[in-house]
Amino acid sequence: MEDKKRKEVFVEKKDGKGFITIDRPKVLNAIDWETFFHLQNSLEELIADQEVRVIILTGAGEKAFISGGDVIEELKMDGLVSYKWALTGHKLCSAIENSPKPVIAAINGYALGGGFEIAMACDLRICSDNAKFGAPESKLGVCCGFGGNIRLPRIVGITKAKEMLMTGRMIDAAEAYRIGLVNSVVEQKNLMAEVDSYCKDLMNKSINVLDVIKHAVNYGSEIDLRSALQYEAALFGVISATEDKVEGMKAFLEKRTPVFKDK
Repeated sequence: MEDKKRKEVFVEKKDGKGFITIDRPKVLNAIDWETFFHLQNSLEELIADQEVRVIILTGAGEKAFISGGDVIEELKMDGLVSYKWALTGHKLCSAIENSPKPVIAAINGYALGGGFEIAMACDLRICSDNAKFGAPESKLGVCCGFGGNIRLPRIVGITKAKEMLMTGRMIDAAEAYRIGLVNSVVEQKNLMAEVDSYCKDLMNKSINVLDVIKHAVNYGSEIDLRSALQYEAALFGVISATEDKVEGMKAFLEKRTPVFKDK
């Protein structure tokens, strides 16, 4: 029998898409230990499901994606428990970042603190025009603990990252798009339609190719240029040995739509 907390994280599968929705309206979809547990399990479930090709992470309602960690719970944590809390956040964000399937954050409303950090681990970030982003941890006497200090400067650059992390200021959707934090901004009523349009462009690709691209970008951006180029060449060799490579190129020459089998 499912416990009450399980009902705060919903999983839905539809037309090759897997949706994970956090629904904790009283705390603007803030995350606690139980929410972490169910998010991790839900993500692993969708990654393992062969029918799911794209994963969408979102928050229920119109006010928040994820408003951050549950401050009432965090206030009770001592140093060791806070360390374990951070490691739990790292585990989830790493699972998102290393998922062989694309993960899209559909952001409506607040994406703050831990929620902001989780969004940054996703491959694509699509937001509604009422979205707000920020790392308010400095205002609470702490710093980011789920990778925000590391991922944000890699996405928007060191100068802007320091500004956001040190001041704790929020930015709106327009500014988030301007600095390259999000891929697209749409009216709230069109958010999931915009996400669906991205899904269509992802779902007709080989999952193996998308996985290789993720590895090349994520790992290649962390090492020196010469090593990164060698790594890319190795990945190109690996992906060129697949059936999907043959299918893709034959389809191009035959002027037809390829039918990839992820092999």
